Amino acid sequence: MSTTTVETPVNKQDSVTTATPRKVRRRGENSLGTSLVSHGILIVASLIALFPVAWLVFLSLGPDKDDYLHPGGIWGKMTLDNYTFVLQETKFFDWLLTTMVVVLGTTLIGVIISATTGYAVSRMRFPGYKKFMWVLLVTQMFPVAVLMVPMYQILSDLQLIDTYIGLILVYCSTVVPYCAWLMKGYFDTIPFEIDEAGRVDGLSPFGTFTRLILPLAKPGLAVAAFYSFLTAFGEVAFASTFMLSDTKYTFAVGLQTFVSEHDAQRNLMAATAVLIAIPVSAFFYFVQKNLVTGLTAGGTKG
Repeated sequence: MSTTTVETPVNKQDSVTTATPRKVRRRGENSLGTSLVSHGILIVASLIALFPVAWLVFLSLGPDKDDYLHPGGIWGKMTLDNYTFVLQETKFFDWLLTTMVVVLGTTLIGVIISATTGYAVSRMRFPGYKKFMWVLLVTQMFPVAVLMVPMYQILSDLQLIDTYIGLILVYCSTVVPYCAWLMKGYFDTIPFEIDEAGRVDGLSPFGTFTRLILPLAKPGLAVAAFYSFLTAFGEVAFASTFMLSDTKYTFAVGLQTFVSEHDAQRNLMAATAVLIAIPVSAFFYFVQKNLVTGLTAGGTKG
């Protein structure tokens, strides 16, 4: 008798195992650890940047001029009397008027001259246009101490000492050279074909500049205005020399009146500094949209 062995088919499992899919990070997407570290660094940097401002506000709430020596005692006696005294007993509003007139005048005149100068050098090829820009740059090499005497003599001959327009002209001589270089670099990034299109449509060079180029140059104009504003707002040497009346002091000079040879009212100085920071913060808020774009746009051409 012969026996037949029947092999029972065995269902073999697939030897290929399916691996758990790994999450693929997109380009620019950071891991959790990297995000935590970067956010931690940003938080620490923000605290470091905000600490001087918070400390200044804290000291301005101390009623005594020597509270900065023992700031822990301010907590139990915080008051707004320093702000009341500055607004009512000092010439704060006279300083505000002078500062606003000088700063806004410097910003307006400086930006207009810088924009037209930068556009002319960027688009027009007249004899010596390259040397002209270098001459503007050379004017920035002279220190304030060297310029003080000749400028005082010129303003004295023109009877512009202790006048708003005299100080505005002095500040324009400082901001125009730098802003002209800034605007020239920004205009270089605007295609020349736009000027040609304006001429085809019948616009004059001035019409092309005002109607086509300036709207495209808003970020650069914002940076030039911001630089002019800060330069005129915080300058001390020229303002203290050319403005003789205490009612025509700018904020930067007015702050010095709280510190004398024998006395230092640092609580009032801190309160005034906090009030002074308000117009600067407001101006920065209005130009912040175009500020970063304008700072980086002139770095490359094309």
